Amino acid sequence: MTEFPDIRIPIGDGVEKFIDFLAENFEAFFDFIFVISSSLIKGLEGGLLAIPWWVFILIVFSLGWYFTSVYGGILFSIFIFLIGTFDLWPETMTTVAIVLISVILSLVIGIPLGIGMAFSKTMSTVMRPILDAMQTMPSFVYLIPVIFFFPLGNVPAVIATIIYALPPVIRLTELGLRNVDQEVVESAQSFGSSRMQMLMKVELPQALPTIMAGINQTTMMALSMAVVGSMVGAQGLGERVLYAINRIDISLGFEAGISIVFLAIIIDRVTGGIAKRLQKHRRDAA
Repeated sequence: MTEFPDIRIPIGDGVEKFIDFLAENFEAFFDFIFVISSSLIKGLEGGLLAIPWWVFILIVFSLGWYFTSVYGGILFSIFIFLIGTFDLWPETMTTVAIVLISVILSLVIGIPLGIGMAFSKTMSTVMRPILDAMQTMPSFVYLIPVIFFFPLGNVPAVIATIIYALPPVIRLTELGLRNVDQEVVESAQSFGSSRMQMLMKVELPQALPTIMAGINQTTMMALSMAVVGSMVGAQGLGERVLYAINRIDISLGFEAGISIVFLAIIIDRVTGGIAKRLQKHRRDAA
C-alpha cells in the first residue's frame, strides 16, 4: 500500500508519435520554414555586421537619449563599447539578429491572437490553458521537438524562442483591449465607426501602452533564451557562454554573460521608454 500502483498512462508516447507524424508528413513545410528563417537571420546578421561599430554605437546612443535620457544614451553606448573590447562583436550582432527575428515573428503571431482572445470568450477559454503550459514548461523542453524538424543551428533556436516568448504579448494584448474605456468605444460606435475602424483607431491606440509592456516582456524572454538556444547549435553570445562552461573558462564566461546583461538592460530601458512616451502622448491627446 505504500508504493504507487504499476499503472502507466503513456501521454509522452502519444506526443512522440505526433511529433514523428509531423516530421514524416510535413517535411516540405518545415524545409520551407527553415529556408525562410535561415535567410532572414543571415540577412539581418549580415546587415548588422556591415554597420561600422561607431555608427552602431551612435544608433544605440540616439535610442537611449530619445527614449530615456542623455545619461541613459551615454551609459548604453559605454555598454556596447565594452562588448566590443571583449572581442565579442560578431557574436553580439548574431545574438541581436536572432532576438530581433524571434521578437518580430512573435509579434506577428501573438498580437493577432491576443486581439482574437479579447473579442472571443471561446478562443480565450481555449487559449489560456495552452498559454499557461507554454509559460510553465521548462525552456529546455522546447528544444527537444524542434531538433526533429530542423537541422542544428540558429533556426531551431529561433522557433523554440518564439514558443517560449509568445505568451506575454498575447496575454497583455488581450488585457489591454479588454481594459479599453467602454465609453470611448460607445462614442466611436455612435459616430458610425465600423468594427475595423474602432479596432485600429480607438481600441489599439488605447491599449498600446499595455501591448508595449507585453512586447518588452517578450523581448526579454527571447534574450533569455540565448544561452538555452546554444544547446541546439545557435551561435552568438550564448554559444560563447556554453563554450566557457565546457572549458571552465571563467574569463570568457563572465564577459559573454555580462554582454547579455548589457543587451538586456538596453532593450528593457528602450522598450520601457517607448511605452512611457506612448502613454504620455495618449494623456496629452486626451
